[in-house]
Amino acid sequence: MKSKLLLCLLAFVSFSSIHAQTEIKLIKAYVEQEQAMKKISSDDFSGLKLNSEHFSQSTKLNHIYIQQTYRGIPVFNAIGNFAVFRDEVRYANYDFVTNLASKITTQNSTLTPEEVLQAAATQLGIATPTRVSVIKANSENDLVFSNSGISMDPIPMKLVFYKADQESLKLAWDLSIHLPDGSHWWSMRVDAQNGQILEKNDWIVHCEFDHSSLLGRTSGPLSASKRKPEQVSSVVEGPTYNVFPYPVESPNHGPRQQVTNPADPDFSPFGWHDTDAVEGAEFTITRGNNVYAYEDRASANIAGYSPDGGATLNFDHALDLNQPPAFNLDAAITNLFYWNNIVHDMWAHYGFDERSGNFQQINYTGSGLGDDYVRAEAQDGDGLNNANFGTPPDGARPRMQMFLWSPSGPLEEPLTIGAPETLAGSYDGVAAAFGAKLPTKKISAEFALALDSELSLELLDACEDLTNAAELDQKIVIIKRGNCTFVSKIEKAQAAGALAVIMVNNTAGDPIIMGGEDTGITIPSIMVSQANGEAIIQALQNEESVTGALENKGPYEVDGDFDNGIIAHEYAHGISNRLTGGPSAADCLGNKEQMGEGWSDWVGLMMTISEGDLATQGRGIGTFATSQPVDGRGIRPFQYSTDSSINPATYALTNNLELSEPHGIGFVWATMLWDLNWALIERYGFDSNLYTGTGGNNIAMQLVIDGMKLQACSPGFIDGRDAILEADEFANSGANQCLIWEVFAKRGLGWSAKQGDTDNREDQEEAFNMPPSDILNCSLSNDSFEFDKFGISPNPAKESFKLHLVNTDLSNAKVDIYDMNGRLVISKVSDYNQRVNTQGLTSGMYIVVVASENKTYTKKLIVQ
Repeated sequence: MKSKLLLCLLAFVSFSSIHAQTEIKLIKAYVEQEQAMKKISSDDFSGLKLNSEHFSQSTKLNHIYIQQTYRGIPVFNAIGNFAVFRDEVRYANYDFVTNLASKITTQNSTLTPEEVLQAAATQLGIATPTRVSVIKANSENDLVFSNSGISMDPIPMKLVFYKADQESLKLAWDLSIHLPDGSHWWSMRVDAQNGQILEKNDWIVHCEFDHSSLLGRTSGPLSASKRKPEQVSSVVEGPTYNVFPYPVESPNHGPRQQVTNPADPDFSPFGWHDTDAVEGAEFTITRGNNVYAYEDRASANIAGYSPDGGATLNFDHALDLNQPPAFNLDAAITNLFYWNNIVHDMWAHYGFDERSGNFQQINYTGSGLGDDYVRAEAQDGDGLNNANFGTPPDGARPRMQMFLWSPSGPLEEPLTIGAPETLAGSYDGVAAAFGAKLPTKKISAEFALALDSELSLELLDACEDLTNAAELDQKIVIIKRGNCTFVSKIEKAQAAGALAVIMVNNTAGDPIIMGGEDTGITIPSIMVSQANGEAIIQALQNEESVTGALENKGPYEVDGDFDNGIIAHEYAHGISNRLTGGPSAADCLGNKEQMGEGWSDWVGLMMTISEGDLATQGRGIGTFATSQPVDGRGIRPFQYSTDSSINPATYALTNNLELSEPHGIGFVWATMLWDLNWALIERYGFDSNLYTGTGGNNIAMQLVIDGMKLQACSPGFIDGRDAILEADEFANSGANQCLIWEVFAKRGLGWSAKQGDTDNREDQEEAFNMPPSDILNCSLSNDSFEFDKFGISPNPAKESFKLHLVNTDLSNAKVDIYDMNGRLVISKVSDYNQRVNTQGLTSGMYIVVVASENKTYTKKLIVQ
């Protein structure tokens, strides 16, 4: 059956490819007609070429992405997005360059591709390319080079025209270099005449979560005394994974469970361990068509260890969060593998499929390009308190790095002193946020003071060159906090051969977390209090021999591989990058107002939404990783909530330069999308089936994915808003137009709002108005937050109210009523008349949550 289905799909794809050529001619005619109306020469559009195309089932549209070229050379990021339905262009977004010939300074490269590669490496400050060779030549202007000793992946290079300004186009080489240490994946435009880098964009999205939140934690994760180690369970038939399954966000949000046969039959038809479209797994480790999950604790940036499920594919590994992360490595990699596959399967139902550029080793339909499964690296040793995702164009493999996170509070007496007797004992300390992690195996050595050229025994801060470097070799080095960076101090000790560093606070009180930009520090370091540190310094200055050990006895680093919201967030960077501008474009989200971080937060929220959640309750991002409680703020300026007293963000906030870019900007966008989700849930109810449900949350998921496909390259907020409105027109015949406008207008993205230049941080203008009535008349419409599909009456109520839902009997439905502080005040079942008694409630506003047949409906209630 599957083989016949595959043949049918392949036949359909062949037909689609032929049909696409006809549509290209249609698009050329459309553009030329539009430009003729604007009295612009159509010669600029004679070189339009197909970049990619795919069909969306939800909107019944063919999405055709067209590249503008001049004499065969592409104009960088001049990509047109055309939605075609029944041989008619129904929607278009393009920003093609006009008067091309007059703006082009040269069409011939002065430098060879090899010379350009050398120039780029020099400006990046990396090694000189070696063993440079062409491994593929599509044309003389479109080549793929070997990694040349400077890249993890082959280096593609092609000639493009780059828009240096409004009046000129420079000939440039477009290339990408994935640095061997994995820190950056630079996509660059390099001047073909002088080798200068004109522009560079990092395909690796470094989330750089706000580390200040680490210092402001109000509560840590469950303590060791409260964490119960989980044991392996009995073997079950079928591929089985012991994980924190969707919608559980983390170990703090729900229990681990065994999940059997979770692969989606539509989009992973041969299971998660297949790579050849034939029944039977090719791998028994955490590797398959969609993702290869492995550890990279040593930051080697190559595939490391993966757990093996054996012939039965049973990935049931013990988990004890009281132990160091290495103890839970099998469980962590399994959870990372599961969640990458779940994101892959779930969002394919909404249109991130093979045709639109998803991540797979082979594409079962034959559409799109394969060989681009996700490389997911667990417990990556390349950093702390972070995660990232690198997205190249379709056909090249993305990479996810999941890091460990600093634990909350001080370490549990990591310092032990054996001699002299007057200092013997154990001491508290706080690990640095950079450098090597303090190991669980003791580092035992003599202690030594770092002396610098200040020649002052009072400073001892190692801010100058060390004068006793030879005496520090193989020692635990003592340094005072002082007038230079922590990193610079520890670098000097490391260069002298120190095994570890103890930093002594220079103010009374508890030690702090040392922060800084890690430049390759490979030794651990802690800070101790001023009182304890000065006692050690005094003994050394008295020429006493001080010996001791450093050891990590907990609390241990928090493993980001168990924070499922962050995993979904990272994967979503791949979704938004592949869908914006089409799968063959990887640089359409490099502008200043782009909303990539927002889509990623929103995907994490949508995949961890649960029945019974409320629109007004606060949701944080990364609360587990940052050792916050489940109701913590997480890593964003405010919690996500429709309540403006909890989340006051509006469009104007994007102008505030104190708001981070792109993370803070994305937060504002995600705020609007989260509001949209709840407005749709209020109208259509909540459906816990996140794959194929019909609730408001499912409608929101579909609209946002379709919006990504319709929006322009380098989009701003208004581009994103308008694309969602268009998606609703195509998918739902515009049923939600007024609702969508109300949501965005509430947050300042109303009719009169202006986004300005999407590459300018400071020119956005907010507005809270709706479209004029002659454009869209919402005054008499039911198209608002209150909708009569689901309702309660009377409202306001006195002693009772009745439930209403079109064509649905809500008798015996579970009804929960919450006050505005989120406290459950009534929980009951509606009677045979669908009526609910409210006697005993005081006057005020409440939230009514009705659960019926796996769907949830929410409504505000006023009691008088």
